Amino acid sequence: MSTAGRAVTGVYPEALRERVDAYLAELRFPSVAPETAGLEEAMRYSLLAGGKRIRPVLALATQQAIGGDPETVLPLAAAIELIHTYSLIHDDLPAMDDDDLRRGRPTCHVKFGEDVAILAGDALYAEALRLLLTAQAGPPAGILAAARELTAATGVDGMVGGQYLDVAGVAPDDAGGLRTVHALKTGRLIGASIACVLLLDGMTGPSITAFRSFADELGILFQIVDDILDVTSTADAMGKPQGSDERQGKRTYVSEYGLEGAQRLAAECHGRAHAALAATGPERAAHLAELEQITDFIFTRTS
Repeated sequence: MSTAGRAVTGVYPEALRERVDAYLAELRFPSVAPETAGLEEAMRYSLLAGGKRIRPVLALATQQAIGGDPETVLPLAAAIELIHTYSLIHDDLPAMDDDDLRRGRPTCHVKFGEDVAILAGDALYAEALRLLLTAQAGPPAGILAAARELTAATGVDGMVGGQYLDVAGVAPDDAGGLRTVHALKTGRLIGASIACVLLLDGMTGPSITAFRSFADELGILFQIVDDILDVTSTADAMGKPQGSDERQGKRTYVSEYGLEGAQRLAAECHGRAHAALAATGPERAAHLAELEQITDFIFTRTS
């Protein structure tokens, strides 16, 4: 496949994913009350369910792109994945998407009950912030800036706000309204995976603007492809029920633009994401391989 004259391979930086998985596997959430062991079990059940770890891998790849050691931002990357996992647990609940499978196995509420699943999600969010504020090295101003970005990206002006627009059906009934829903619901956390690293580093100026433009396009690209896969993939490939958006009557890029229209929009987003990466500056060209690989992988993914 190619877009805008460049080859697209869909290769993924597995070495970075393996670093993330190893770090997450070592995380524990102990309590002074041993009776909460069941809560930690539910948290780790969802956290260690696998997947490509796109958000934390993006954080590591961004650190690499600005000339840093990916290992140094593992606590931040892990905090982002804890928050993403919390969002998946809550998305799957009967009051939300009502899904019984996630990554090929029972969802948290099916395995442990709705009450424990809600608490596991709540605890993962809190532990994410604790991890960022206690384990991430860096200047205090940079850590606080990253924390502000991450909490904003997951609150009313981010992921949760986007979820509200989606479930309440109150977004404007036009292309801009659809983009707003997904820019908040999906795009903001993906964007934070990049922006938090830059803020931790203290980056300012044109480079951070270009990286933020890249992050915006990548978040929308992810959602468009997700909508496409919801109608073209299978439950076995996705590891979760296929066609759930259509069953719930949700607005998606496929329902609004048709399958071919959504595929065209994905290709346009993919091209703009690469253009934004190129605009980060020639001095970074030699360090962008992993970010380019993630962008191509998102565009070509099949599950």
